[in-house]
Formats: sequence, C-alpha cells, structure tokens
Amino acid sequence: MRLLLDLGNTRIKWLLLDDQDQPVTDGAAAWSEQLDDDLGRPWLALPLPTRIWAASVVDGEREARLERLTRECFRLKPDWLRTPAAACGITNGYSQPGRLGIDRFLAMIAARADYPGPTVIASIGTALALDAIDADGRHLGGLIAPGPRLMQQSVLGATVQVRLQQQGHLVPVATNTEDGLMSGAWQACIALIERFHGQIERQLGTSVQLRLAGGDAAPLPAWLSLPSVLRVDSVLQGLAIWSASLEAAAAEAAVS
Repeated sequence: MRLLLDLGNTRIKWLLLDDQDQPVTDGAAAWSEQLDDDLGRPWLALPLPTRIWAASVVDGEREARLERLTRECFRLKPDWLRTPAAACGITNGYSQPGRLGIDRFLAMIAARADYPGPTVIASIGTALALDAIDADGRHLGGLIAPGPRLMQQSVLGATVQVRLQQQGHLVPVATNTEDGLMSGAWQACIALIERFHGQIERQLGTSVQLRLAGGDAAPLPAWLSLPSVLRVDSVLQGLAIWSASLEAAAAEAAVS
C-alpha cells in the first residue's frame, strides 16, 4: 500500500493506493497553522502504508514539516522524488534537468501514459505551466506565467483604485471591475495556452493533443477554442506511475 503526496504551493494533495494500485481514498489540505490537524486527523484513520512517495515544489522547511507528520502518523518518512533527466518514457528537455519542476515532469509522465502522441500540457494553479512533448516523449520545452488567481492578486496588490466589492465572474466582455479583473486574468491564460498549442503544432507539423491539469483547470474546457482533455490530478497520476516503476525495478534487482 502506497501513500502519494503532492506538495504544491497552495495545498498538499494525497492519494492512498492499495496493493493492486487501486485508489483507496484521497484528500487535500491547505498550508496553514492547522495543517497537522487537517492532515493528521484523516491520516490517523488510514490503513498503514508500506511506503510513502512525495513530490514537492515547496521549500525545505515545509518538506520537513510534512516529514515530521508522516513519522507521527505512519512511522515512515517519504521517499522524495526529484526531477531526473529521463523516466517513464519522458526525456527532460532542460539543459539542467533538476531545474524543471517535478510537478511538470510528473504531469508529462501522466500525459504520456494516457496518450502516445505529441501533447501540450497546461497546468493551471498558482502558476500557469505549459510543456510540450513529441511522439517520442521528448520534452520540447515550455513556458511559465502567473496563474489566473495570482494575476488578480498582483493587480490588487499593485494598484490603489482597483478594489473589489464582490466576487467577479468569467464573462466574454465585462461591464464592471470585478468581472473585468477575473475575466482578464482567465482570458490571458486561455490566450497563452492557445498560442503555445498553435506554436507547437506548427513546429511539429501535426495535430497535438491539449491536456489540462492542475487545481484551477476545471473551468477552461468551456472557454477554449480547441478540444482538450481534462486531468486535474496529473501530478498524482504521474507520481503513481513513476513510483510503481521504481518499486518494480527494485524488486527485480533484489531477485537477480
């Protein structure tokens, strides 16, 4: 039984898999002073995992905090996965492989497992991360921009006159500040996704699947002008695939 942890900038998401790699239960918690309670209570009710695999884009202090909690709840520390040069059919396109975020690499592993052709992965969360892989699993590169919520926060933090009286709505053309700020941020992300996808299709000279991932991806399919596949938990999916391959390789090495 494996516990998978995805440590993001805003939240920690987790998934418990049984010995047949089937989901048992999952959950999420925001980084906060109540984290030990928000994660500890549900974790203490879980069957004990035999191994914990973790992927992180946060600092060492928060990783250490999570490790203390897993020791308290399960008497286990996580195996931290760091971005490699290649794994599970994906070849890292960065000249310094470790500089590519592990969340982006895992999302590419998940995309490759679902679809063998060229793919653009758009991961929408605190940041908007765009990555492209070709039919051979080679990472062609990508882009990073603020996610839609961070864009809105940036405008509010840098201006005096822009103040919201209520929650905005995503609309084609806004007639008030609230809708204008929300719609401008989301449509900026949509435009960048579509432009990047078109650029990769021209570069490869073939059709390219668009895959949407991340905690803020759900609203986008209805607004995009091209077909897309929504897989919100691509990081955990990729983590499940890679950790399973590592355990299988270790078991094979032990037998031989």
